[in-house]
Amino acid sequence: MNAHADAFRTISEVAEDLDLPQHVLRFWETRFTQIRPLKRGGGRRYYRPEDVELLRAIRHLLYGEGYTIRGVQRILKEQGIKAVISLRPEGAALSSPRPSSPRDEDEDDGGDFAEETEDSAVVTPQAAERLQRVLSELAECARILEAARTT
Repeated sequence: MNAHADAFRTISEVAEDLDLPQHVLRFWETRFTQIRPLKRGGGRRYYRPEDVELLRAIRHLLYGEGYTIRGVQRILKEQGIKAVISLRPEGAALSSPRPSSPRDEDEDDGGDFAEETEDSAVVTPQAAERLQRVLSELAECARILEAARTT
């Protein structure tokens, strides 16, 4: 994309730049109140350069570092936008989505196992695999406890 660095960008330009579907950007607007694109006639969104940087940083935290949406919300609330943007290494390549990590293990919302959507939680293939591993570990723990009880 050859847009000037200070230019406002449409949702399609930002989505292409961040390698995300447009609906994800619209969804993030509902979860991160700090993202406030200008809305013109017909509901067209225009993102400021600072909006794009924040989106890039949120994408990095969610997909690159494995934070949950709630975890990023907490960082934004406690440390602010500049802190979130500073957590993304300068010039870092955009990473592909990957399974969540236990960064937000104190949350009991299932955030590490489900992708949050407006309507419901959708278990991703990576999360399903992780759940299967956890289930196997729990079954092994139950087997060990049962063996200890019978001895």
